[in-house]
Amino acid sequence: MSVFASIRASLLTATLLTGWVVFTTPATAADNAESDQVSASLSDARMQAFQLKEDASLLESYTRSSVSWESHQSAILKIKDDVNKMAGELTRLQESRDGAAPWQRAAIDRIVPVAKELAANTTTALEALNKNPRQVHTPAYQEYLEAIYDAANNMAATIADFSNYGKTKERLDRLAKKLEIPESAH
Repeated sequence: MSVFASIRASLLTATLLTGWVVFTTPATAADNAESDQVSASLSDARMQAFQLKEDASLLESYTRSSVSWESHQSAILKIKDDVNKMAGELTRLQESRDGAAPWQRAAIDRIVPVAKELAANTTTALEALNKNPRQVHTPAYQEYLEAIYDAANNMAATIADFSNYGKTKERLDRLAKKLEIPESAH
């Protein structure tokens, strides 16, 4: 091989490597930005889920007291508002799902069915209350309230667990980078 052929082969290799770095780095940065956006949305969902859980806990406590049906209605309407806000957060999460990290996609996939269950239980309880306001002390109605609380509690715990996982993973990734541990090793 001549000196010119060797130089040409080296330049071609260098050009290909440079192109590979240039074309893969922006995609990684875009993926990280998308993943960061999903993390921010999960954080917002976590705060909303906590509020929902607190409101559901208050409503569920009404099963052990003699508050008026108007108090029940007010509490259910508050939860309905919370559920609608959560639906907005979940819409943002689902729109970002393709650019999310695998653990974030798993979080979205687990949260959405619980949110749908919560919305259905809330709607059913509100319809039952509107149909017969005097039924607030019946076992069937109280089961609706317990189902709302269980779903809200489950959703809040699931989001918190995934959020904690994400923060822990981020800390471990930073430490692995600091220690120069190859990605395939962690």
